Amino acid sequence: MAIQFYTNPMSRGQIVRWALEETGAPYEERIIAYGPEMKGPDYLAINPMGKVPAVQHDGHVVTETPAICAYLAEAFPEAGLLPSPGERADYWRWMFFAAGPLEQAITLRSAKFTPTEEQSRTFGFGNFDTALGVLIDWLKDRDFICGPRFTMADVYVGSQIDFGLQFGSLPKEPVLQAYAERLRPREAYARAKARDGALIAEMEAAKSSS
Repeated sequence: MAIQFYTNPMSRGQIVRWALEETGAPYEERIIAYGPEMKGPDYLAINPMGKVPAVQHDGHVVTETPAICAYLAEAFPEAGLLPSPGERADYWRWMFFAAGPLEQAITLRSAKFTPTEEQSRTFGFGNFDTALGVLIDWLKDRDFICGPRFTMADVYVGSQIDFGLQFGSLPKEPVLQAYAERLRPREAYARAKARDGALIAEMEAAKSSS
């Protein structure tokens, strides 16, 4: 049965689409508009948070982008996106780092919030420079998150970096740029970007004509 994929192209659903394309699993997209549709009873029955993305598979709903990525890697092991035993520690460490400290640091910086020294001691991410420096140090001697091989961790962590570089929420550090450039030639990445780009163009055209 095809996965039901609830998304909006102008959302973190772009990450999940890339993950789906990497698995090769069949899926049916359900484009959910911001506003009444996303906050309406039909979609709230899928995700009570009223946010996308979400997937429905084998009678179960999975929300939260990193959880969806990890779920898809396990649901479709033949795609080779799961970590080997020797990669497992790095895989889970950096998936959770990107979902926690890195995202918090980027979000608060985008909101122009700079924690005080006292707050940095209590916040899980410390501060933006600390979180970013830790990530750069990890990637400077590695091709991918777990070493020489691409895994689902690269879809999630890589998306955070790719988006950050494109939209200015991350600085154009050479290590981050080089890492993103290793990801962009992937066929699944290109397919996902093409589909979401086409959807965004359709939405913009509809908005212009209304």
